[in-house]
Amino acid sequence: MSQPSRGSLDHHLSLNHRLSRRRRFVMRLHRFIIQTKKRLGLRHFIIWFEKQIPAHSSVGTDPLIPHGKFPWAGTLEHDWRQIRDELDGMMTHYEALPNMQDISAEQEHLTQDDKWKSFFFVGFRERVEGNCRLCPKTAALLENIPGVTTAFFSILGPGKHLAPHTGIYRGVVRYHLALKVPDDPSTCAIRVSDEVVHWSEGTGFFFDDTYEHEAWNKSSDVRVVLLLDIIRPLSFPYSLINKAIIYAIAQTRFVRDAKTKHEAWERKFEQVLSGK
Repeated sequence: MSQPSRGSLDHHLSLNHRLSRRRRFVMRLHRFIIQTKKRLGLRHFIIWFEKQIPAHSSVGTDPLIPHGKFPWAGTLEHDWRQIRDELDGMMTHYEALPNMQDISAEQEHLTQDDKWKSFFFVGFRERVEGNCRLCPKTAALLENIPGVTTAFFSILGPGKHLAPHTGIYRGVVRYHLALKVPDDPSTCAIRVSDEVVHWSEGTGFFFDDTYEHEAWNKSSDVRVVLLLDIIRPLSFPYSLINKAIIYAIAQTRFVRDAKTKHEAWERKFEQVLSGK
């Protein structure tokens, strides 16, 4: 039996050494994150971390983010008709779809009526299996997108205005793929900082939702986008810290409460679909 050459053995040992050093670094980093979060609390730790993001974000920190930074968007937009077809099927149950504030109490300052509805596929990195089964083509397309933390149909009813507000965390990037837009697109828009964007069916755009933004639909029809939150690409080791923070946010009470409410809605929706 031939023996490994000295060169290949040295390479193997060097690779193991580098992997071992990386594992030790990750473990030290993990301990640092835990200790810092305990000392500062999650909220203050997030504030500290968000100040580091501009220097380490590979997609910049402007209000609108260049489309080319996310190559998968082209594929998604190419197949947008498949998503629209499944959306149309769900819209036959429009009245049964949940209002945003009925799932997330955090949205009550934005909406108290039934004109902002949702249909979730992913919530804080957890798949909503029942909804994914109802829209298998959409779910399959989402599977090919790296770093999805949230994905849902965001349905803005006629005459609805979401007042100026800001997102909770800069470690994600938001994406809108327009699926259903009123005949007159000028009646429907979103403002992000000083930029105003009108949706156009089959096209999407990225933005940083921690900038003040607002959305309106002044038409007599609904506007629907596939809304995604994507983990912001950061240089190492800030990418690891970012994922740890997103995980920590997912364990907070307001996210757990939203999950519980959504599970209750899922049970009711199953009865609607079964005709009970």
